[in-house]
Amino acid sequence: MATKKAYVKQLKGITLVGKTDSNIWITMDGPEEFGGSNAGVRPKELVLLALAGCTGSDVVSILQKKRAKLEDFEININAETREEHPQVFTKIHIEYVFYGNELKKEDVERAIELSSTKYCSVQAMLKPTVEITHSYRIESKS
Repeated sequence: MATKKAYVKQLKGITLVGKTDSNIWITMDGPEEFGGSNAGVRPKELVLLALAGCTGSDVVSILQKKRAKLEDFEININAETREEHPQVFTKIHIEYVFYGNELKKEDVERAIELSSTKYCSVQAMLKPTVEITHSYRIESKS
């Protein structure tokens, strides 16, 4: 069994810094009205970045193995939260945007499917409690 570690330290108020086994520091913070100084990403926002990073790296890796001619790639995420506390995510929509003149629809769809159902551990952790949907676009690169 693999073990992962995280370390978080308070700087001031709710401004926190943290690092994991990769030893790269990130800053987390909140708005001034809650004791923060707007100096970092909100912790809940990191969940969305983790999801995008996880599925994005899967999809790119799968397309590289298929020798797809991917010229550029983006992910847009929209998420809804509950009004009451805890304000957890209830719905997340992932939009994949692929750029390339020779990309095959079948390759893109298969890469997204494999990430969604087999490889993306962040998505697997969220799925039991969050409705996750996705869409994609293939755009020409001029």
